[in-house]
Amino acid sequence: MGNSRVVEGPAPLKELGSRAQAMHGGEPTGRRAMACRHFGLSLAGSRGQRARGHQALLPASSKPQAWLQGGAPATPIQPSRGLMDEKFVVLVQNAPPGFQLTVHAHALHQCEDGHSWEAFAHYTANATRTMNVSEDPSLGGTYSGVEQMGLLWSLRPVPGSKPGLRLRKMNVQTPMEVTISVYQSHQTEGFVDQVPLSAVVVEPPAPGVRRIPITEGGLTATLFLPSGPGPFPGLLDLWGGGGKLVEYRAALLASHGIASLTLDYLTPKITMETGKIVDNEYFETAYRVLEQHPQVLGSRIAMLGLSLGSVIMLNLAVYSQVVKVGRIECSLLLVVAEDDQNRPTSESAQNVSLLIWKSSLNTKLDPEIKEMMERAGNSHLLTILSYPNAGHLIEPPYTPHIRASAFKTVIKCQIIMILWGGETVAHARAQEDAWKKILVFLKKNLYNGTNPDSFSFSHL
Repeated sequence: MGNSRVVEGPAPLKELGSRAQAMHGGEPTGRRAMACRHFGLSLAGSRGQRARGHQALLPASSKPQAWLQGGAPATPIQPSRGLMDEKFVVLVQNAPPGFQLTVHAHALHQCEDGHSWEAFAHYTANATRTMNVSEDPSLGGTYSGVEQMGLLWSLRPVPGSKPGLRLRKMNVQTPMEVTISVYQSHQTEGFVDQVPLSAVVVEPPAPGVRRIPITEGGLTATLFLPSGPGPFPGLLDLWGGGGKLVEYRAALLASHGIASLTLDYLTPKITMETGKIVDNEYFETAYRVLEQHPQVLGSRIAMLGLSLGSVIMLNLAVYSQVVKVGRIECSLLLVVAEDDQNRPTSESAQNVSLLIWKSSLNTKLDPEIKEMMERAGNSHLLTILSYPNAGHLIEPPYTPHIRASAFKTVIKCQIIMILWGGETVAHARAQEDAWKKILVFLKKNLYNGTNPDSFSFSHL
């Protein structure tokens, strides 16, 4: 099956300030927190025991100008871990009432393409001398209003970046750093030229997830196994027409207790060597490898696809003698993005439950699926989630919305601009809501009659 490797957790939590130490409940923990007296930035996770809280506090007096005089060398502490779908709280304390602040997020995509992304929001400290991003409204910036995770989903390329960028974490074995900083006054530019008051580094992957490259049967695939002995329910994950091996969604699903196999079917090694496009046997081999893995519950396999991958998943669900779903006689979840400006998509199938993740209501595919389920007497198995003003790329929550991006075609290797559609706020809402309901759907169907303890997403 290949060599197993544990996917490491995030990079260390860091602070730019003095006398920082790891704290939780007033006692040193060496985990996801640090604190100093007086003013500070607190980044607190919401994942129960896993996320006991990030805190990074800086000494400061009640005079605004003093905030800029307390800088000191960075003080690293123990690593902090958080899934990419985990919420956090940014809390500024002991700020003078009415004091204007800019909270800034910076992501350096250094392990992928070297491009920098940023988001920022303007806040004013209240009468209690605090500012909480999860409770207080942003007065401007890359998002407005009360948006707890706006610093992530509103990330955009920094000014001067080339057009058509899309933020994707293609290498899940290395950390992606997102630095949260606080600046004096309401600012809109020049962040890289200033020393931040405080900063922390957070990273998505869950500790203990095992990454196993799969080459059996000519496959180009990666299997992610949850921590623990198993066996676990499984999921076959197919992305769209861009090719390559995309791993971050499968890694996240494994973090939630599902053994997930992600498959490259457009640019696999066998195609690169022979020039031949894979056929249905390739997908059936992938399904069989997952089904027969000793740490996978072979009777509880899901399939999940995006864009072109959804078409393949639906085809396997209806016609494959290996998958053996047959005319979709299982639960079906259809996620519809109503402002899809690309091709209509549907997403995935499953032994016990069938997921379809789609994009546009204005196509023939939606009514055809509904009519097919009704004719088979299985309309009660169909659930449709529809999201106005959401675009083609409905990804895991807090993924930055991209309305258009550069796209490299697989056949001719041409770079073209693709319009995905969607409005940023509505799209962010759709991603968060759909992900929660997909996880609930998976838990309900994949763990029917079994112990779901390892399938936890209480932080969502």
